[in-house]
Amino acid sequence: MESFLKKFFPDVYHQMHGDKAAAVSNYCRFDSELLTVFTSSLYVAGLVATLFASSVTTRYGRRASILIGGSVFIAGSAFGGAAVNVYMLLVNRILLGIGLGFTNQSSRKATGCGHRLTVDPLLSLSKLSIPLYLSEMAPPQYRGAINNGFELCISIGILIANVINYGVQKIEGGWGWRISLSMAAVPAAFLTIGAIFLPETPSFLIQRDGNVDEAKMMLQRLRGTTGVQKELDDLVTASNISRAIKNPYRNILKKKYRPQLVIALLIPFFNQVTGINVINFYAPVMFRTIGLGESAALMSAVVTRLCATVANIVAMVVVDKFGRRKLLLVGGVQMILSQFTVGAILAVKFKDHGVMDKEYGYLVLVIMCVFVAGFAWSWGPLTYLVPTEICPLEIRSAGQSVVIAVIFLMTFVIGQTFLNMLCHLKFGTFFLFGGWVCVMTLFVFFFLPETKQLPMEQMEQVWRRHWFWKRIVGEGEEEADQAQTGAGAIAMSAAAHSS
Repeated sequence: MESFLKKFFPDVYHQMHGDKAAAVSNYCRFDSELLTVFTSSLYVAGLVATLFASSVTTRYGRRASILIGGSVFIAGSAFGGAAVNVYMLLVNRILLGIGLGFTNQSSRKATGCGHRLTVDPLLSLSKLSIPLYLSEMAPPQYRGAINNGFELCISIGILIANVINYGVQKIEGGWGWRISLSMAAVPAAFLTIGAIFLPETPSFLIQRDGNVDEAKMMLQRLRGTTGVQKELDDLVTASNISRAIKNPYRNILKKKYRPQLVIALLIPFFNQVTGINVINFYAPVMFRTIGLGESAALMSAVVTRLCATVANIVAMVVVDKFGRRKLLLVGGVQMILSQFTVGAILAVKFKDHGVMDKEYGYLVLVIMCVFVAGFAWSWGPLTYLVPTEICPLEIRSAGQSVVIAVIFLMTFVIGQTFLNMLCHLKFGTFFLFGGWVCVMTLFVFFFLPETKQLPMEQMEQVWRRHWFWKRIVGEGEEEADQAQTGAGAIAMSAAAHSS
């Protein structure tokens, strides 16, 4: 909103409307160090908070992290709605980052700001979901669809945030952006209150204090049947193994967990270098830059998110039918074509000065819809589902921390550099992102096995059969290590039963 820019970022406002605005390159109008610091400060705070939140999640459970994160997020929303200077906005961002860092330990990621500066707190909280919690609660055959359900909720939340932002843009006196920032407290309150009534997962109940009876009752309640003994036995064995392993961060560095570590690092990295946060952060900036008015630019953000929401619904239907690999590959090709096409249109039709014909502006909007749809039914939900599926219980908390840390770090990097990158690379920015999508699509094709409907505790078999990873984990060494660990787990189980 321009009233927001005028109050807190006057340099950006004058680059758009001042006397020297005509001399500023179209690609550089929003290039502001203060604006990028505001955008990315949330993710620095979130990254630091994630490091502390991991121990909270392991010791006190997924619900405790959600409660802490939701409460801090409410406080951050209050600072944003009451902001009178940029320092209060920075406190707002830092508190939101801390809140997201804790909730992401049992959930996932957040998005950011840009010219949609007043939407991002509500949008950020709408990005919260619970892939770790859901993966431990859901039956294997429904795990993909249920985890994709959170991506649908994310899209609906972002869509609502964009509609709110569009609706309050013309409220005068600075109340529009205050309403939008304050509205972030609403989903935060629902999240916090709802977490009070959430049960803990059977895996955590067993891992925390060995309460097998309570875990069995929870499984029976979740599955709707009393025949849960096999699943319970698997969870008990996995928990005993994890207790024998004292340091998950040290263990995830072991050779036998090398595939999980590499994928936990690269999948979230690739998620961010698709350029999706260019849309999440700066979609209205892009559409303003290519000649659309403020209202049209904000409405364009609504349209792109509506496309993503429809794609999320499609993903829920097909993720367990077609599998993870196929969706990632198809979505990757779709994003490659979209990024290269937008780059080509801007290279030919959009110069440093002047305005691009609106027909081409709307064509870019259509292609961006294709791009976000490709992301929404592939890399959006699967970035969090796949690493959760492949990590056994003894390294699951560490693996989730790695994923979230990479997400926060790369989101910070993209948020901090994109406006400057756009100013210097111009249309080449889209070719750069398209090139990264090519790399990650090839990685999926050659190195990512299918995890569809596989019980998490049976993933070791997949690595031993994979053409590349079997050379890393070592079949003989893996089997010996597994036998030793299994013997220790059996001994622990026997001791527990005898006591």
